[in-house]
Amino acid sequence: MRMTVATLGLSLLTSAAFAQSAPTLAQPPMFTEVNQASALGSSLKGLNVKNAGDETVGEIEDLVVVGNTLASYILSVGGFLGMGTHYVAVSPNSIAITWNEADKKWNARINATKDQLKAAPQFKYEGRFAK
Repeated sequence: MRMTVATLGLSLLTSAAFAQSAPTLAQPPMFTEVNQASALGSSLKGLNVKNAGDETVGEIEDLVVVGNTLASYILSVGGFLGMGTHYVAVSPNSIAITWNEADKKWNARINATKDQLKAAPQFKYEGRFAK
C-alpha cells in the first residue's frame, strides 16, 4: 500500500512538473492553404543570392523565426568547402525572392555586394544555435 501511495505521489509530482514546462496552447489548430505564390523553407535553403550586377554574393543558409514571424535569412558569404565562411543575418525585407516560371526556379536578389556582406556583423552558429 505504501509503495502504491508513494508511486502515485511521484506520478502526480512528475505530472505537475511536466505540466509547468509544457507550452499552453489556447486554441485548436488553424489550418491554412499553401498557394502557388508561397515558398517552402526547404526550397530556399541553398538558394544563391545575387545582386543587381547578377553576381552571386551569398547563399541562403537558414531561416530565423521569432514567434510566428520570419525574422531573418542567414546568408553564407565567401569561404570554400566550409572554410572561411562568413554568416550574416539579413532582414527579409532586404531580399526579393521570386519564382521564375520559365526556368521553374526560385531567385533571390539583394542590393549589396559580397564585400558589403562580408563587412556586416557576423552571425555565429554557437550556443543554442550550434549545428
